Amino acid sequence: MTHGPGVQTVGLVLHPTKPVGDSIARIVEWADGHGAKVLARPADQDRVPPSVVIVPPDEFVAEVGGLVALGGDGTMLGAMRLVVDRPVPVLGVNHGNLGFLVEVTPSELEAALARLADGDFTVEQHGCLVASSSSTELTTRFAFNDVVLARLGRTGAVSVDLTVNDLQYGYYRCDAVVLSTPNGSTAYNYAAGGPVLSPSASCTVITPVAPMAGISRAVVLGAGDRVSLTVSDDSAPVAVDIDGTPAGELARGDEINAGMRVDAAQVVRLSAGAHASRSRVKLSLLDLPLRRDQLLELIPAELRQEAELRARRLEPS
Repeated sequence: MTHGPGVQTVGLVLHPTKPVGDSIARIVEWADGHGAKVLARPADQDRVPPSVVIVPPDEFVAEVGGLVALGGDGTMLGAMRLVVDRPVPVLGVNHGNLGFLVEVTPSELEAALARLADGDFTVEQHGCLVASSSSTELTTRFAFNDVVLARLGRTGAVSVDLTVNDLQYGYYRCDAVVLSTPNGSTAYNYAAGGPVLSPSASCTVITPVAPMAGISRAVVLGAGDRVSLTVSDDSAPVAVDIDGTPAGELARGDEINAGMRVDAAQVVRLSAGAHASRSRVKLSLLDLPLRRDQLLELIPAELRQEAELRARRLEPS
């Protein structure tokens, strides 16, 4: 992690449907009192007050000093993809549910903005997968979580050949193939039985979903490895999802290529230790059981002390 410079021009990235008006109002009020500038894109013009400057998407990306993503992890991922060619600090405000990327709540927003403007934060570097395809339907895409090849419909199976650095590794025949980054390893990869990778690891993981033949276990590769997946003649039609969003389809003979781009995004961390602790709790809620004493360690000291005092008051005299 590295410390970031102060941010005076803030770009808003909004969840498409969630009510985030209160947070927008807080940001605008803070900006008015601190000489900061708030930008938004034309698509969000009807959701922001007049004091927010509306600029075309290209100017938005070129001018922002940092982004504030109002939503959940999906909104955060969209903000990161937006500035992948010009990484700037991205602060996530949680209007979602179980978020691993977003750090602050709406009630903490003013204090977070002040620290953003002062440069009082650290930057967590995130890599992404750069995916391209021989299919004319798919353009180059950036995946901070995963690239998923899944079968279209309920019949047949995904059948693809795996090549790594131009060497044939084998094939998959399964319901889906998940190619994941370390940060995305807690998403579909994890649900499919793949390993949880440390965010600091320089690697990618390929995990088959419900394998029937071929490679049946997760394969971990280095960040510098180039991966190619070619749809075989006996495959069902294949749908491609990037970070959970439909990206197109592959026909038999089509190929998708992917490789890691390190330091593709800068995620703002105001308290890296507290965020890591909360992430441990979220993982334990999914399926990483912690012992009782390990769970207690995640509770802030002042809350533990308060709970102990209450317990003592309830003890019979």
